[in-house]
Order: sequence, then structure tokens, then C-alpha cells
Amino acid sequence: MTPQPKRTDAHRSLAARLRQARKDSGLTQVQAAERLGKPQSFISKCESGERRVDALELIAFAGLYKKPLSYFAR
Repeated sequence: MTPQPKRTDAHRSLAARLRQARKDSGLTQVQAAERLGKPQSFISKCESGERRVDALELIAFAGLYKKPLSYFAR
């Protein structure tokens, strides 16, 4: 069994900001996933912190949610 990555405060904060940005944009997880060409489970895992988000994915989220990258790094 593969060990789960350690979730730091920074990872939890990013996950919460992803969730809030999506809600602020008025999108459901399904709608966000469709626009990104991903399954809904991808959005769910990113927002729960189960999956880490790489830089290119973060850029895509920022563009979709119309937020500056700095929003996610606070």
C-alpha cells in the first residue's frame, strides 16, 4: 500500500482556497471538472487535499475561477 502524502497547513489552506474560489465563481464541482476536461473526482480530491495540485493545474484553476495566482498562495 502506498503511503499518503503528508498534508501540511499549506496544503490544507490551498485546498480550502480552491473550494472557495470555485464557489465564488458559481460553479459546481461537475461544471468545473467539465471545463477543465477532468472527472469530478479530480476536483473533489484537489479540494479535500487528497490530491496535490501541480503548478500547471493551479494556473488552470486560477484561469477558470478568474483569480490571480497569488490568491492561492496566501
